Amino acid sequence: MRQTPHLAVSSAVAAAVLAFCALTALGAAPATEAAGRPTAAPRPVTAAGPEPEPEPAPVTLPFTRSARSTVIAPGVTQTSLVLGRTDAGADDVWTVHVNQPLTDDGPYSRATGALGPEARAGRLAAALRAKGFEPRVEEVRTPAYADRPAGTLGWTVRVGRYADRSAAATALAKVRAAGFAGDNRYTAQDGTDAEALQRVFVVQVDFKQFTGRLASDFGPSVDVFEQLPDLVSATGALAGINAQWFADSGAPLGLYVKDGRLLSSATQGRGGIRIARGGREVDVDTYSTRITVSVGKATREVDGINRTPGEIWNCGGVGGDLPTQHPQQDFKCTDESELVRFTREWTTPPAGPGAEVVLDRDDRVTAVNRTRGAKPPAGGSTLQAVGESARWLIAHARPGIRLGFTQRVLDGGGNTVPLTADTTIVQVGPTLVRDGRVAVNAVGDGIIREGVDQTHPYNWVVRGNPRSMIGVDDQGRLLLVVVDGRQVGWSSGLSITGAAELMKSLGAREALNLDGGGSSVMVTTGSGIVNRPSDATGPRTLGNVLLLHRTATGR
Repeated sequence: MRQTPHLAVSSAVAAAVLAFCALTALGAAPATEAAGRPTAAPRPVTAAGPEPEPEPAPVTLPFTRSARSTVIAPGVTQTSLVLGRTDAGADDVWTVHVNQPLTDDGPYSRATGALGPEARAGRLAAALRAKGFEPRVEEVRTPAYADRPAGTLGWTVRVGRYADRSAAATALAKVRAAGFAGDNRYTAQDGTDAEALQRVFVVQVDFKQFTGRLASDFGPSVDVFEQLPDLVSATGALAGINAQWFADSGAPLGLYVKDGRLLSSATQGRGGIRIARGGREVDVDTYSTRITVSVGKATREVDGINRTPGEIWNCGGVGGDLPTQHPQQDFKCTDESELVRFTREWTTPPAGPGAEVVLDRDDRVTAVNRTRGAKPPAGGSTLQAVGESARWLIAHARPGIRLGFTQRVLDGGGNTVPLTADTTIVQVGPTLVRDGRVAVNAVGDGIIREGVDQTHPYNWVVRGNPRSMIGVDDQGRLLLVVVDGRQVGWSSGLSITGAAELMKSLGAREALNLDGGGSSVMVTTGSGIVNRPSDATGPRTLGNVLLLHRTATGR
């Protein structure tokens, strides 16, 4: 029987760290491989100019099976790790995961819940037995989070244990033919096995040696998606990693500040990371925004920046949002009355009913429109409104009038964060490590949802998934980390708690979860894509990214 996940992760990795430290104390970073389980060696890095190949720098990284490091530039090391292993016995098997209806009287054939209350799961199991199946009901528990005690998330219903996917698929077809809904799942991806096979990719940056910078970037505009390899190539970056969530419209989801410019408003109170001085100053905190517009003596709250009015993905908005104003991961709240500003970094704002004003670079009104969709002029912006806010805007805005905007970014202590030219803030979440301790805000970051249906938290928080993370250790060294997932025989992926434990074991004093799943990708110069993105179609196009540049200045 394997140990409790968080204990197994911390003890196994801690022992690996000690072993690695013993080797690096001799002045060389090891490149080891387990017999019979080779991993591909990185291709040689192409350095710009006649710069000599730097010596490998000691890096404190954990491994259990293998580790291979490559120096990208002085102070920048990329390490690929293989942790854990496949247990093809009773632990790592295929199964039929039977869906539950979201209500007690819902039809089984169209059920969409991955888990549910114990009584509902029991009734489903009884219905399956009546059809000749032998289901099992399994409790899903969550660990203690920083703002939520350990407890039961729900119960799942499963049928069978199969050595291969084809046998599980045959069983699934029989379950569906009997009038039930579900899918096939591989139990190593349940997020409960601390020793499951994982492929981990780390870029460590030691600013005592590295003279470049970490910066955020995006494509030609904030709403146009690009693949990370293209952005790395176009900017000449040394390495890059995906960063923030984004909506189908292109809108960044949560607070986004690039080089001191506020390009997206906050999911109020959610975790984020502030990067200053090119990555030499890094702080994980919770952030919110307060934005207002005034016309004469009339003042109104601005609900958002660079997103579709009325749609608040991940919720956490301001004033009148339904069904909640609390953050809710991957859930869309709505508000029928909103003001949303579009900056010059957005290509073409959404069109539709409502109202808008077009503003020049001095925030002076050049046009008042009774429909939405005008493009921000060079150096200027637009302010869109829907619902009652549209009536307010039409009543107060006139051509030639200058609007007054106030924009404040607040940290978790309520202090105003200075938006200097070297400040970048990316709000993603949840927080993983604070002050050297695992600190996941499950409620504050909205990863445990309000209401009964906890399908998304189960699938996204508890189960193993590809993850991307950023952190900083006690020595100020930056950590960019990607863990592959959802790939049988290659990498299982981590739960959110597993991601936090990994970052802590890597030495992170502060760490934050970035966008993950099929978006998780790491690129280095010379080697290209280092990991294996989980989408069958390859790496996704992304909203914004984090890039490591050789020079201290640039775009």
